[in-house]
Amino acid sequence: MTEPRKNRPVYLVDASVYVFRAWFSMPDRFADHAGRPTNAVYGFARFLCELVDQTEASDLAVAFDESLTSSFRNEIYPHYKANRDPAPEELKRQFAWCKDLARHAGLPVYADERFEADDLIASLASHCRQQHQAVCVVTGDKDLAQLVGKNDEWWDFARRRRLDAAGVFSHFGVHPSQIPDFLALTGDSIDNIPGVPGVGPKTAAALLGHFGDLDSLYDRLEEVAWLKIRGAKTLAAKLRQHEDVARLARRLTGLEVQIDKVQRDPKTRRSRGNGDALDALLDSLGFGRPLRERLHRFRDSA
Repeated sequence: MTEPRKNRPVYLVDASVYVFRAWFSMPDRFADHAGRPTNAVYGFARFLCELVDQTEASDLAVAFDESLTSSFRNEIYPHYKANRDPAPEELKRQFAWCKDLARHAGLPVYADERFEADDLIASLASHCRQQHQAVCVVTGDKDLAQLVGKNDEWWDFARRRRLDAAGVFSHFGVHPSQIPDFLALTGDSIDNIPGVPGVGPKTAAALLGHFGDLDSLYDRLEEVAWLKIRGAKTLAAKLRQHEDVARLARRLTGLEVQIDKVQRDPKTRRSRGNGDALDALLDSLGFGRPLRERLHRFRDSA
């Protein structure tokens, strides 16, 4: 059952997660008239339709990652995300089509060379909070759990897992605001962010449960030896030895919430988009009538 319109949150979609998911899960028989793959676009379009069918969302924006190597985090730490292979040209082309499809279908689309999708979503969420609007971040990325406030949710759509603030604590062992410190201690292998060697999720959660945040932990490091944590006697020395690593990681795991171009024009309201441009794109991609009709119903529901 969908919630009453006035109580619906603003849905902020981490688009790249769902484009990649479609790229890997949809059959490669989807191709345009030139034989170029279109499976990621097809799967992404279907995801958007399912999301709106389930939520009847009137406010929904999508954010894309523009580059693996040009964000401000690469300036801080050149090895950031260096463990990931560059997207093949076939997938880069589909990302561009996904952006066009979302725009033509009436969705506000955000992408930036310097800021990642996570940062764009964080900045939009900050604006929504100022307007007293609840936010639902649609993603499978644990980093974005840090944005969950009192009335917000983190929603892994594909796995059907929705977490409010209490759910984030139950699932990760820390409060949403502690997620950046948690990842700074444990590291994040997906993004190639280093952590403190030997500090896993349980230890990090226990440390933050006692100290609250990374700064307080390092201000009161002498207390660590007295905590009921496995290896507590040697943990303080390990934390001190790798303090620079943890401090560096913390600069990478936090999100930017005041991106100028987002704050100047923070659009989240769906519109009817451009039906002619949408049809032209669908023609070029070779998509048939069922998806076309579904996408036009998507537009009509805005």
